[in-house]
Amino acid sequence: LIAMEEPILGRHEISMWAYVVLSGLRDGPTRTQAALAAAIGADKTRLIPVLDDLQRRGLIERDPDPADRRVRLLSLTPAGRKLHAAVRADIRAAEEDLLADVPVGERDGFLAALKALSQVR
Repeated sequence: LIAMEEPILGRHEISMWAYVVLSGLRDGPTRTQAALAAAIGADKTRLIPVLDDLQRRGLIERDPDPADRRVRLLSLTPAGRKLHAAVRADIRAAEEDLLADVPVGERDGFLAALKALSQVR
């Protein structure tokens, strides 16, 4: 699946980790970079350059938290939401092509098994 996604990500000029960050912020702001890193399974120190690039490109915002100005709230910009939606749609279309030979009734179970296997460490 990763090999299938890499050309899609390349067409959208985004790395896998950047897409994972956009996905992690899709449902709303995250209170800290550390919280985001924990949620997406990333090392928080390696995440900083990804966040810097996404912010430079206008895809995310890092705003001071009104409750604690030392903390940054991370959120998607409208451009970030648009890019995430486009990448996600292309990935879903490619997944549909990849799964064309798997009967529709069995796809959910197959995808659940893949997800469980990907989380085994």
